[in-house]
Amino acid sequence: MKSLWNEAEAARYKGELAQRVYSSRLLGADTSLVLHGGGNTSVKIKEKNLVGEEEEILYVKGSGWDLATIEEAGFSPVRMGHLLLLAKLPSLSDREMVKELKTQMTRPSAPSPSVETILHATLPYKYVDHTHADAVVTVTNTANGIERVQEIYGDQVVIIPYVMPGFDLARFCAEKFAAEATERTIGMLLMNHGIFSFGATARESYERMISLVSLTEEYLKGHGAWNKSQPKVAVEDKPVRHTLASLRLEVSEAAGFPAIVTMHNDRRTLAFVGRQDLGEISQQGPATPDHVIRTKRLPLVGRDVQGYVEAYFAYFAEYNPTAKENKTMLDPAPRVILDSELGMCAIGRNAKAAAIVADIYHHTMDVIEGATALGGYQALLGKDIFDIEYWELEQAKLRKGGTPPMFTGEVALVTGAASGIGKACVDALLQRGAAVVGLDINPAIAELHKRPDFCGITCDVTDEQAIAAALEQAVRAFGGLDMLILNAGIFPLGCPSTLCQLKNGER
Repeated sequence: MKSLWNEAEAARYKGELAQRVYSSRLLGADTSLVLHGGGNTSVKIKEKNLVGEEEEILYVKGSGWDLATIEEAGFSPVRMGHLLLLAKLPSLSDREMVKELKTQMTRPSAPSPSVETILHATLPYKYVDHTHADAVVTVTNTANGIERVQEIYGDQVVIIPYVMPGFDLARFCAEKFAAEATERTIGMLLMNHGIFSFGATARESYERMISLVSLTEEYLKGHGAWNKSQPKVAVEDKPVRHTLASLRLEVSEAAGFPAIVTMHNDRRTLAFVGRQDLGEISQQGPATPDHVIRTKRLPLVGRDVQGYVEAYFAYFAEYNPTAKENKTMLDPAPRVILDSELGMCAIGRNAKAAAIVADIYHHTMDVIEGATALGGYQALLGKDIFDIEYWELEQAKLRKGGTPPMFTGEVALVTGAASGIGKACVDALLQRGAAVVGLDINPAIAELHKRPDFCGITCDVTDEQAIAAALEQAVRAFGGLDMLILNAGIFPLGCPSTLCQLKNGER
């Protein structure tokens, strides 16, 4: 892993918070470090308040912001003095913690502070970085992960056994760090979770993160567990739209809402789903516990959706009694399906959610295979994953979206979509939450929208073979079809292949 720090570019970011923005974006630019809102960063800044008193303020990444694109407005300013007092309390509930953090913000319009705010405050460094680096979680998700981490880092990091994020983790880290940190300490590693680095400047903290992760990558390479070469696996191009559309229908019925299903059958994915030990290595759990709110604990191997639903009911029944308070079960439908013919199918309430699931599981495959090469992938226990999946603070993130648009999860196909009424239909459907497939003879259709919920296909709708190919591409993009809007030419519904396609699973 190489440092992306550019001194000339960094010089354009004036001030301590601006430097924090720059280095945070460098971390966010590398998906092997953080994915889709994962990780967090902070900086401690002394400022004068309205009455002229100097206060130390912790600017920490706010909930809902992504490190890759974060701006100064994405950092929540929280009074350090109160955070350090909170860290000394014997206990603090999640609700109380969130309330206390909000009452100590100096800008009420700022986003809610990260759940790891108190942890950032307790680390005695100006800049603090936290990532879920693939290489690090690869090593920690093994049976002898602690011994391996000690071998890699020595006394450069303080090692923290897994503790659920929140106040308990912050308090435990503060105590253990104070007891074990030395002058050589430049980081802190949380087992099965991620890694922290810190420093006096944004550059120092960032480059320490790069150095720590690089050490892990070199260790994995030295043990033959970091193979990034493209496997030699043949990709069959046979039609799968009937199979995929029927599968989407089963998943949607299990979920209780129309789902988007995207298909991924690149060589890397096919090599993973074709492994003889897939049924074992894929059923251990996610690479980091926070992924569970996107991917659920386990993927479905094969197509037995009903069997997966029954297993999820059993999982909930096993761990709900151990929770601090009774939980209401989430939908039992899978979010990842691994199948020897289809590859990997990613499932979400909308196309963006499905794309996030796909990104996360592509990285999870690397982690699983790396850990397996080290001697065996071993994720957290089911109870620990359940606690995160049904954690009140994580669930609150998912509820923030409010009522979804009326066509969320539905898939519409629009002909003549590059201009005029057809384009207006595309725009209206996208605005209302649908995933849209646009067909047009004009090649400009492919560039009409650059977003995950639109698929533009150049197609002559008077050509039956072109229609069949377009339907195949459409179903692979979103899982099926629900609506058909004709704006140009004719659509040969009378042809057997098209009529069958629209009646078998694409509602």
